[in-house]
Amino acid sequence: MLLRKAVPVLVLAVVAVLSAPAAAAAAPTPATTANTVSATATTTAAPDATATDDGLRALATANPVIVVGGLSGFAAVYEPLAARLRADGYRVWIYALPNLGLGDITASASGLRGFVGQVRSAAGGAKVDLVAHSEGGLVSRYYIKNLGGGDAVGRYVSLGTPQYGTYVANIVAFLGLGSCAGVVACQQMTIGSSFLTALNAGDDTPGAVRWTTVRTWQDELVRPVDNATLADGATNVLIQSACPLRVVGHLGLVLDGTTYTVIRQALRDAAIRPNCLAL
Repeated sequence: MLLRKAVPVLVLAVVAVLSAPAAAAAAPTPATTANTVSATATTTAAPDATATDDGLRALATANPVIVVGGLSGFAAVYEPLAARLRADGYRVWIYALPNLGLGDITASASGLRGFVGQVRSAAGGAKVDLVAHSEGGLVSRYYIKNLGGGDAVGRYVSLGTPQYGTYVANIVAFLGLGSCAGVVACQQMTIGSSFLTALNAGDDTPGAVRWTTVRTWQDELVRPVDNATLADGATNVLIQSACPLRVVGHLGLVLDGTTYTVIRQALRDAAIRPNCLAL
């Protein structure tokens, strides 16, 4: 009896960390989450960034960036990443998955479609760039592949997204206690799920979107780690390939300075050269 009562708690603990932060059930309107930086603002870029006047003018007209949160937690966890982007001159919004990201990923993707429309309208931009953490990367891929997002997105950067599933999402079934205790998003992130089978059928990287994935050997929640990569022309970055001594966990991908240098380079279509000493 005690074991049966503990199952929902165990599952929520697993899936809550699986993509750590998201926030309220309803996506905030862009008017309350938009942040802009003047084209003449001083950047705090790492050495790989362009700090010339031409570079700053280019950033002022760059695509708005939407940080797509993951499963459970608080949207405030993504604020340090958003702040780095603002300091580099980007206009930034945060999309927190509805219902804490526990529900159907396709429903979260539908919400993202509406949110992107609001941001494009508010920012006056033809396209947006998406920087997505964990489950947020699946939400973003579904939106691009199945909901017309390919026409609205210029660049896609995923951080520790279980593109091909993770054994961590199978843990409850492995223990013989059911399939994620009914948590839909957990079921969908299970290796071999019908959702992932459909999402990964055909081209991994459709359309004209520039696709980048970032992963880390120390990701405690995406296992195997290489399941965070995409095929068909994506740029797949393993932090430790360039920085073997860099220790970055699953949530650390949102906060880590080296990872941010990869994000910045991807958003600028620059060669990927992680700065191993970045804070």
